[in-house]
This record gives sequence, structure tokens and C-alpha cells, in this order.
Amino acid sequence: MKGVLALCLLLPVAAVAEGVNASRAQFNYQMSCQGCHAPDGSGANSVPRMKDQVGMFLNTREGRDYLVRVPGSAVSALGDAELAEVLNWIVAEFAGDSLTVAFEPYTGQEVGLLRQQPLNEVVHYRAQLITEIVSANLGDQKE
Repeated sequence: MKGVLALCLLLPVAAVAEGVNASRAQFNYQMSCQGCHAPDGSGANSVPRMKDQVGMFLNTREGRDYLVRVPGSAVSALGDAELAEVLNWIVAEFAGDSLTVAFEPYTGQEVGLLRQQPLNEVVHYRAQLITEIVSANLGDQKE
């Protein structure tokens, strides 16, 4: 049963990968994100790891929004559609087992709206958000 569930959850990511120009998205990741988050999404020092963790943020609306509102995304030189493509590529490339919900790809319009509300204080906001995501996931497991 777990295998079937895992397959069902991976299908949307595969569909996202089909709608993403992977070469362009990877190039934009390399130019705009990789300097801090590393080529494999592992992060460094105080920069958060994305590999095998980024998917957990997609469990809540606030977490999904967070990925766009962090300064590296919100103030990126990339256009809205390009940033949406990079975020979709990041999820497909790095989420791994941390993606436990069906993934709705980011759109340029969604990204454009969220970028208008950039986060100024990220560290405490992220810590609080992770606590809320973990609590929500524990609540889901009890049901």
C-alpha cells in the first residue's frame, strides 16, 4: 500500500518536471540559488538544506508561500514565471521523500503576488513555521 501511495505522490512531480524546461530552470538555479544552497540543495552553514526537506513546506499554505517570500526568492532578479519554474524544478529535484502531498505547481501569477510580501525576518519565522508543520503532520497521523 505504501508503494502505491508513494507512486501516486510522485506522479504530480513527474508531471511538473514535464512542464518545466529543466535546462533553463537548472541554469537559473545555478545562477541565482546554488551559491548559497549548493548544487545538490544541501545548503551550507546557516543556509537551510532543501534536499529531502523542501517538500515539507508544501504541507501548509504558509509553508508554500514561505518558499516564495524568503529574500532569495522574493528579491531575485528572475521574473515571476522564471522563478515559478525554478521553484517547480527545485521541488522535482530536491523534495524526495519530504513531499507527502500532491504538489500543485507554482504559477508566475502566484509568485508575482507573493513576492509583494517579502519576509524581513526569516530565521524565527522559519522555526515557527516548521513547528506548525510538524504539529499539523502529527495531527494528520492521529486521524
